[in-house]
Amino acid sequence: PDQLKSAREDIKQLLNTTFCHPIMIRLGWHDAGTYNKDIQEFPQRGGANGSLRFDVELKHGANAGLVNALKLLQPVKEKYPGVTYADLFQLASATAIEDAGGPKIPMKYGRVDVSVPDQCPEEGRLPDAGPPSPADHLRKVFYRMGLNDKEIVALSGAHTLGRSRPERSGWGKPETKYTKDGPGAPGGQSWTAEWLKFDNSYFKDIKEKRDEDLLVLPTDAALFEDPSFKVYAEKYATNQEEFFKDYAEAHAKLSNQGAQFNPPEGFSIDDGSPNPKAEKFVASKYSSGKRELSDSMKQKIRAEYEGFGGSPDKPLKTNYFLNIIIIISVLAILTSLLGN
Repeated sequence: PDQLKSAREDIKQLLNTTFCHPIMIRLGWHDAGTYNKDIQEFPQRGGANGSLRFDVELKHGANAGLVNALKLLQPVKEKYPGVTYADLFQLASATAIEDAGGPKIPMKYGRVDVSVPDQCPEEGRLPDAGPPSPADHLRKVFYRMGLNDKEIVALSGAHTLGRSRPERSGWGKPETKYTKDGPGAPGGQSWTAEWLKFDNSYFKDIKEKRDEDLLVLPTDAALFEDPSFKVYAEKYATNQEEFFKDYAEAHAKLSNQGAQFNPPEGFSIDDGSPNPKAEKFVASKYSSGKRELSDSMKQKIRAEYEGFGGSPDKPLKTNYFLNIIIIISVLAILTSLLGN
C-alpha cells in the first residue's frame, strides 16, 4: 500500500509533465476490458490482470500505441517493485481521471498479475469504433463484461479526454485547430475542445454537432440515436454531477471485473479510508516444531478462522478462538506424526 501511494504521486508528476492522461486511461481500460463474465477461470476470463504488458497483447489492433504508455510507466514499476502491473495500470487510469478534473474513483487494489504471455486473452474482445451496427456492437462487447446500458454510456464519456490518431486507429483527422499545437505530441482529432479536461463536454458536443473539428465516431453517435442509450446521454449532457457519479461507479466496476485480488477483498489507499487489513492471524507463523505447514494447510486454517466469524478487524469470541487453538494443535500434532 505504501508503494502504491508513492507510485500515485509519481504518476501525478508524470501526468503534469507529459500530458499523458488519455493514454493512461486507455491503458487501464484495455487491460480490464478483456473480461468475459461467462468464463469463470482466472486468467482465462480476462480482466485487469497485467497481461497487456506482454508484446503478444500489445500488438492487438485495438492496442495500437499503448506501448508508449507502458514505456512511461516502466520506470515507476521498477521503482516500486511491490506494485503489480495490474494495479499500476488501474492506478494510472483512475489517477488520470481525477487529475484532469474528473470524479474520485472508489478504487481498490491488490490485483494479481498473470505471469506468462500464454495467459493473454485472444484478440477481438475490445470494442470497435466503426462496426456496422454500433449500438448492437457496444452491447455485445460491454454486456460480455457484465456492464449495462447506463454504464456503457457513462464510460463512453471518458472520450471527453484525448484524441484519435488516424495512424493508430484509422479514425480522425491528422490535426485540428484544437490539436495542432499539442500539448504533448501535436496532431490527431479530439472529441472536445478542451481535451485534457474531464467534464461532460463530450455529451454536449455530440448533441449539438456544431463543430466539424470535433470527432464523432459511429459508436459516439449511437449514444443519442439508440432509445435506451439516449436517456442517459441526454441526462449527462445537462447534469455533470450525475455523469460524474455514474462514471466513477462504472469505472471502478470495470477495473475490478475479472481481476483476482490478494487479499481477496482488496484494499484501499485513499486518505480517510480504512487502512489495508492487517493480518493479525497468520497461519504461516504456526508450525509443528519440525517443519513449516504446507500452503494448502495454511489456507485451510485461515478459512476455518474466517468461517467462525474471525477477521483482522473483528476478534473471535473466546469460545471460537479456543476451538481454533484446538484445531491448530491437532493439526500440528498430526503434521508432526506424519513427518516422523
